[in-house]
Amino acid sequence: MKFYIATDHAGYAVKAFVKEYIRSLGHEIIDLGPDSADRVDYPDYAHKCAKAVIADEGSFGIVICGTGIGISIAANKVQGIRAALCHDAYTAAMSRAHNDANILAFGERVVGKGVIESIIDAFCNTEFEGGRHSGRVGKIEEGFSFGSDLG
Repeated sequence: MKFYIATDHAGYAVKAFVKEYIRSLGHEIIDLGPDSADRVDYPDYAHKCAKAVIADEGSFGIVICGTGIGISIAANKVQGIRAALCHDAYTAAMSRAHNDANILAFGERVVGKGVIESIIDAFCNTEFEGGRHSGRVGKIEEGFSFGSDLG
């Protein structure tokens, strides 16, 4: 698998660990920044990662900030991205199996290194199930208007 990784300053400290772990699993990882722990804006790096994933079919992304919330919201603003904020192996597996997530998000201040390893393992080892989930993912991709037909 090929991964792009981007963080903000609050996710920078764990980035080297994540890169090394991804490489130890035999996957490729490309670092999109930042190059220091100096304060940066997470939307800039979320956008950079999301655009790289869209441009490189079949690739995946990892985005990290303090909680994972802001950077995942920002990544999801890019058409075609399904960034999933995961806190454990179960949520990571379900993000792939049911939502066909193409970007994994988590917070450096929320999960420790052992949990990060289990999240990455689950994300990498789970395939999209398709079936009933395909239609739901299709609605997300089409920009389905949730409010207009619910009565």
